[in-house]
Amino acid sequence: MATPFKRSALALLAASTLLSAGVHAEGKISIAQQFGIGYLILDVVRDQHLIEKHGKAQGLDIKVDWNSISGATAMNEALLTGALDVVSAGVPPMLTVWDRTKGKQNVKAIASLGSMPNYLLTNNPNIKSLKDFSDKDRIAVPAAGVGFQSRTLQIETARQFGNDQYKKFDDISVSLPHPDATAALIAGGSEINSHFSSPPFQYQALQSPNVHKVLSSYDVLGGQATFNVLYTTEKFHDENPKTYKAFYDALAEAEKIIKADKPAAAQAYIRVEQSKLPLALVEQIVQDPEIDFTVVPQRTFIYAEKLQELGVLKNKADSWKDYFFEEAHGGAGS
Repeated sequence: MATPFKRSALALLAASTLLSAGVHAEGKISIAQQFGIGYLILDVVRDQHLIEKHGKAQGLDIKVDWNSISGATAMNEALLTGALDVVSAGVPPMLTVWDRTKGKQNVKAIASLGSMPNYLLTNNPNIKSLKDFSDKDRIAVPAAGVGFQSRTLQIETARQFGNDQYKKFDDISVSLPHPDATAALIAGGSEINSHFSSPPFQYQALQSPNVHKVLSSYDVLGGQATFNVLYTTEKFHDENPKTYKAFYDALAEAEKIIKADKPAAAQAYIRVEQSKLPLALVEQIVQDPEIDFTVVPQRTFIYAEKLQELGVLKNKADSWKDYFFEEAHGGAGS
């Protein structure tokens, strides 16, 4: 039988082991978002201090660390090294890290950040459909071959040309940030004559009479579909139940705030993002009937199913609930 001294020593040893393993203390959360109107829910959460509000409702004083990072690759690295607790990206990059960490860190999605279309645009008047693209054309995307836009294009390419041709347009895709691609598309005269864009950039580009839409991500997915999601590790989810609940409740409240007063939400976006976009344009985007700022995932399973079929994902999901934590399961997701 262990003596009181030995029991104390064992308790201290267990405590030090837990600390060295990096157990996250409740009441802290570090979040990273990218740029654009697709992160409006997070902007409202930040503007209205909603995580802190819902933490206090549980008797918890939560310290929130906000970060801005461009690109899913950097997001995933920061999450998996423990530098960040929660990151955000498009559905395909989230599925990639879910697939790679299954049985290990077990990364899953927390919630959707909303459904919004991404448009494939061009200033080449001869391009009316995917079949019109040639080796002379160049399509700008944020992350060639792997990002949301590229994966969406690959799915549509597989549908039109066959699964063995799904990478057909990877060779003419160029990695370029949305602002630079938008400027190139509007100015013309460069090798970049097409751009798989996203809000608000696609709306800016379409103000040019020389730019037209070839394809919408909604065409590929059959209707309104989630663009960006938030995701984290099983470790953070399980070890911080109160902090996690406060965060999820904050997201749900932000959705209600946006839907109740969209002009005010547009102002919050400009404040938080320190955006130089005209308020009228931001209001137009926020009120666009194609866009739904909701935490409920929509049509994400199409990506999971098709990317697994194409061999991009090794693991087969039986439903969208396989890669979302249970807090999101209550809604009519897909």
